[in-house]
Amino acid sequence: MTAVEATPITKEEQSKPLTLRVGAELVGSFIICFAIYAICSLGSAVYGINMAFIALLTGIVYAAVTVIFGSISGAQFNPAVSVAAMLTGKTHVLDGILYIIAQVLGGIGAGAAIRFLLPTSEQVTFKIWMTPTVNGFDKNSVSYSTLGNYGVTLGNYGVTLGITLAIAVEVVAGIIIVASALRTTDGHGESKTNHAVAMGLAYGIGTAITYPVTGAALNPARATGIAIFAQNQGLNEEPLQQLWVFWICPVLAAAVVALVVIVAGMIGTKKNVPDTVETIDKVEGNTVLGEASVADGNDGEQDEQSYAQANADESVESN
Repeated sequence: MTAVEATPITKEEQSKPLTLRVGAELVGSFIICFAIYAICSLGSAVYGINMAFIALLTGIVYAAVTVIFGSISGAQFNPAVSVAAMLTGKTHVLDGILYIIAQVLGGIGAGAAIRFLLPTSEQVTFKIWMTPTVNGFDKNSVSYSTLGNYGVTLGNYGVTLGITLAIAVEVVAGIIIVASALRTTDGHGESKTNHAVAMGLAYGIGTAITYPVTGAALNPARATGIAIFAQNQGLNEEPLQQLWVFWICPVLAAAVVALVVIVAGMIGTKKNVPDTVETIDKVEGNTVLGEASVADGNDGEQDEQSYAQANADESVESN
């Protein structure tokens, strides 16, 4: 099997109806995004902006929801993972596109829910809730806002957590996440539990890498859902203007991982070709030798028959 043949990411994905699988991606994405929004907003209000707390719970959320829905859709929950699965042939293109639509709708639904459930007042505005929750860089970076609360303004010291750093950390984290997803669903017998644990660790590590800089987008659906409802809420930068970064980076990471997987598959296929050719040559050689032996045997029999006939003729003439 080559790396680009369409083989479902799990056996269950092949056996379940498409509508059920798309529904699982929708509901799973909603649960994940809602939980992360709540952790970053309500959790930060209670425990403060604690990166270890946010990274740990983010990883647990992804792992738990992967366990719940992994046997239905393969638990992708991230457009970047779906893109990589389509590029490597693990998911059919139509299925992958519908997964992505469902994932984004799930994120938007979670953003709407958190928008209308969070309590606000004149003193506690929606901006306060959104500052540690929305994804952004530069003035929308979590570090920029947090350090500002301690009397340190990064801009005054000529320090910016700008777009270059944002792209770097998001791409690196995206590669870790996408590679983990493909590696634990590549048909080598990994269990659903191993896949869930791997995804939890990958998202936890990704959050630890990116949260101080970008608020840990990692997932375009997660970034989109909150950006829509944080727009025009008085943040330092409008989230929708920076949203493109949190789509480009994960998709770029998915393309890089998919390219590596495809090239590795092609190299593995080429290594098997000489063995096949050698086997064919041996078979053909044996066939030729067999034919030659048969031919030699037939010639021998003909010679013996001719010799016997000649002796018989001489005996008749003598008589």
